[in-house]
Amino acid sequence: MNVVARVLHTYTREISVALVLIVLLLIVGAVAPGFFSPGNLKDLLLSNLLILIVAIGMTVLIISGQVDISVGAQFAVLSVLSGWLFKLGVPILALVPLVALVGCFLGSINGVLVAVFNMPSIVVTLAMMVAVRDALRWITGGQWVQGIPAGFQWFGRSQSTGEVIIIAASALICGVAMWALGNLGRGRTIYAVGSDREAARLAGIDSRKVLFVGFVLMGMLTGIAALLNSIRFADVQSNAGVGLELKAIAAVVVGGTSIRGGKGTVLGTLLGVALLGTIGTALTFVGVSAFWEKAVQGAIILVAVASDVIVARRGTRTVTA
Repeated sequence: MNVVARVLHTYTREISVALVLIVLLLIVGAVAPGFFSPGNLKDLLLSNLLILIVAIGMTVLIISGQVDISVGAQFAVLSVLSGWLFKLGVPILALVPLVALVGCFLGSINGVLVAVFNMPSIVVTLAMMVAVRDALRWITGGQWVQGIPAGFQWFGRSQSTGEVIIIAASALICGVAMWALGNLGRGRTIYAVGSDREAARLAGIDSRKVLFVGFVLMGMLTGIAALLNSIRFADVQSNAGVGLELKAIAAVVVGGTSIRGGKGTVLGTLLGVALLGTIGTALTFVGVSAFWEKAVQGAIILVAVASDVIVARRGTRTVTA
């Protein structure tokens, strides 16, 4: 019984999000059974898995007390780069490490400015977002990458095989992230830095290194997500990733990761992505205008943040008492 109580206490937010998701699915299933058609579920899964990969990196950053709002712009650059490199003759298997490395480089720029020069992450990544988006728009002229050889789409495999690759890669990344944050010492240092950076320093933790690695990891995961998204289509959009940063941050916060840092789980982020990703499609199937999607998502985010603040205040009062 104590074990059950401990689990309920530890995963309160995750359980709450899971229950809301179940209720939502039950309502949609009763009103619009077509929602559960194999084709719709497959499209819903594939589109949200790519958001999940980015959201996992965002989870690590927010736990450490930072945020990256340039991921949407990085996603666009890395998507276009994927198409360009393949057109130049780079083998499809070499694209994965190359795009991931470029993502690491973009993330390292944010990491240096935040960790070494101690600049606010929201300011640094906002500047990065604007600079990267405008630079890409200037270089491409807003044109998509077209005329990509046939071997690019679905990694040169059949569509079903390509979809399996995307699902398997996403599951692997999610599983590794869950295990690493919960079991590795380096994973626990992220929580320590996010909870109290000065206390972490006094405990011998190099907070600058932790933050730098967090931004590099964010860039790498964004690169992987960009490539996996790009291979789904014959052409690559130069404006890909618009709003991705908001979707990732929202999923992380809704999933229970504290915006103050020091608390959160990949499982919560997974549930947050599932809930927010389901809302838009569900509204369409029940006959509600898609314009309400953002309003509903915003309301859920406000409730999540408000509950986080309330819990934090209760904890402070308990300690004081």
